[in-house]
Amino acid sequence: MNDFRKQLEKKLQDPEYKAKWDAHEPVYQVIKTLIEARKKKNVTQKQLAERTGITQPDISRLENGRGNPSLRTLNNLARGLGMVLKVEFVDAKPGKK
Repeated sequence: MNDFRKQLEKKLQDPEYKAKWDAHEPVYQVIKTLIEARKKKNVTQKQLAERTGITQPDISRLENGRGNPSLRTLNNLARGLGMVLKVEFVDAKPGKK
């Protein structure tokens, strides 16, 4: 386990920190998914920028969590990777309606 993961697990034991982390979880998921998809397709940020018209610095900001992309931007990034964007709502408490 890397140092970041160790530090994160320690911080997540603090209920206040965990609540803040959980509130931002969807953002972290989008970032992780974008980076993983780009790497899986062997596409650099520069190549993705050329395919989408989104600047490389903007892609970098998104991947570093310093941006708040619109659905249009996410859809454009997905298309640039030869993928489709899928957004879904799921029950917060599975099994309860």
